[in-house]
Amino acid sequence: MSHRIAGIDVHKKMLAVVVGDAAEEGDVQLQRKKFGAMAGDLQMLAEWLAGLQVQEVVMESTAQYWKPVWQELEGKFHLELAQAQSNRGPRGRKSDFRDVERLWRRYRADELILSYVPDPEQRLWRTLSRTRVRLARDRSGLANRLEALLEEMRLKLTSKVSDIQGVSSIRILHGIAAGERDPEKLAEMADPQLRVNRQQLCELLQVVRTLDERYRKVLRQILDQWELNQKQSQELQKELAESLLPYGDQVSRLAEVPGLGVESAQQIIAEVGPTAEKFPTAGDLSSWVGVCPGENQSAERSTSDRSAHGNRTMRRILDQAANAAVKAKGTVFQARYQRIRGRDPKKHNVAIWAVAHHLCRVTWSILHKGVVYQEKGNRPDPKAVKKRATRLLRQLKTLGYKVQVMPNQAGSPA
Repeated sequence: MSHRIAGIDVHKKMLAVVVGDAAEEGDVQLQRKKFGAMAGDLQMLAEWLAGLQVQEVVMESTAQYWKPVWQELEGKFHLELAQAQSNRGPRGRKSDFRDVERLWRRYRADELILSYVPDPEQRLWRTLSRTRVRLARDRSGLANRLEALLEEMRLKLTSKVSDIQGVSSIRILHGIAAGERDPEKLAEMADPQLRVNRQQLCELLQVVRTLDERYRKVLRQILDQWELNQKQSQELQKELAESLLPYGDQVSRLAEVPGLGVESAQQIIAEVGPTAEKFPTAGDLSSWVGVCPGENQSAERSTSDRSAHGNRTMRRILDQAANAAVKAKGTVFQARYQRIRGRDPKKHNVAIWAVAHHLCRVTWSILHKGVVYQEKGNRPDPKAVKKRATRLLRQLKTLGYKVQVMPNQAGSPA
C-alpha cells in the first residue's frame, strides 16, 4: 500500500521539498520541487502535496521559519518537526536538496530527533507566558539603567530606600521628572510608613535644586518605559489567566507544591499542557525538560552523565522553584537538598538539580494523574502553611479562578 512522505527544508525565502513512497524498497525515486515562503506559495505547496496524496510531512528549519509552513499544513497532514542537529551531513557535501533527501531517508528509518509541537491553543499560551517573562527581564534592565542614572545625577536614593521599584521611590522620581525642585515637597510624596527619616530624605534630595533639565528628560523616558512595561505585563497576565480558566483546578493543585506558585503553575501548563498527555511517563517529561542524568556509554563504561539541554523555559522554571523549595522548612525537597549537599557548599548546584528533577516528576503526577500534592516530609509550621494557603487563594481569586477549599485527605498524594 502506498504511503507517501514529504520532507521539507525550510528557509527564510524558499522551501526545498521532496516526496517519496515510504513503502518502496531499494532506491526510492523522489520528486523534488522548490517553493517560495510567502502565503500564496504555501497554499500552492499544500495543494501540490494533497495532489500527490502525501500522508506525512517532516520538516527541518533554523530559527522560527517553520511556523508559517506548519500553520498552513496543520490539520491536512501528519506533521513532524525534526531537530536540525539530528540531520547533519558530512562537511563539504551540503546543498538544499541533499539536506532534504537525507531528512526524508532518516525520517523513514526513524533516525531523527523530533520536537514536541503543541496544539495551536497551547502555542498561544506559550507566546503569552514567554513574552511576559521577557518583559520581566526588560524590567530588570530598566531598574539597572535607572539606578545608574540616579548615581550620575548624584541622587543616591538607593542608599536610603531599599526598593527603587517601590511606590514611594517611583512617586518621588515622577515628581523630579515633572520638574519639582523643592526637596520638602518631594519628601512628602513618600509613604508615611517608609523607614527613612524625613529630614535625611530632604537632605538627600537637595541636589534636585540644581539638576540639569536634560537629566529630567532622560529620567522621564525611563519612567515611561517602566510604566508601559508594567501595563503590558499586567495585560498579558490577565490574558493568560483568562485563557487558562478552564484549567483552574490544575493551576491551583500545581501552585500548592513548595517552590511553585500561581504564575509558575501557569507557565508550566503553557509549556507541557494541562494534562502533560504527550509524555507517557515522568521519565519522558524529565528527559524532555533535561533535568534527569544523561547517558553517554561506550564499551560498557559511562563517560558522562551530564543532562541534555532540554526545554530552556521549563529548566528555568524548575531551577527557580527548586531554589525556593529547599528553603521551605520540613519539606521533602529541603531534606533531599540537605542529604545531597551535606556540608560541602560546592555540591549546591548538584543538589538543586536533583530537587528540580524531583519537582518535575511531581509536576507530571499532578497533571497526568490528577493527584493532589501532600507533603511527606517533617511536620511543617502550621502558621506558615496557613499563611501560604491564604496567599495562594488571594492570587487565584484575583486572576478570576473559582477556588473551592477542601480537606487535604480528599486527594491522593503526589
